[in-house]
Amino acid sequence: MPQPNMQQMLKQVQKMQQDMMAAQEQLKHEVVEASAGGGMVTVKVTGDLEIKDVRIDPDAVDPDDVELLQDLVLAATNEALRSAQELAASKMGGLTGGLDLGGLGGLGGMPGLGR
Repeated sequence: MPQPNMQQMLKQVQKMQQDMMAAQEQLKHEVVEASAGGGMVTVKVTGDLEIKDVRIDPDAVDPDDVELLQDLVLAATNEALRSAQELAASKMGGLTGGLDLGGLGGLGGMPGLGR
């Protein structure tokens, strides 16, 4: 059985790390959006999980029912974060070919991607 070419494997791993870093940089510029309450609250999040925008329809602001508005903001934010994590997972998963590389590429630091 031939020995694996360690230099070739190292080059492949280094290229994969570079590709993953480039993909992580791209994720900073991609934005997903989610809304709740039929669009009363809309949240935009980047692919690297930074909340960029929160929009609240003035009709959603009812001083007698602040809890509803809080629930709408929470629901829209959580959905936007889930979408951003799925976007990141799909971009990063394609680069590793489904391999579990542990901490390579810094994925372990992104919430939801170390599953």
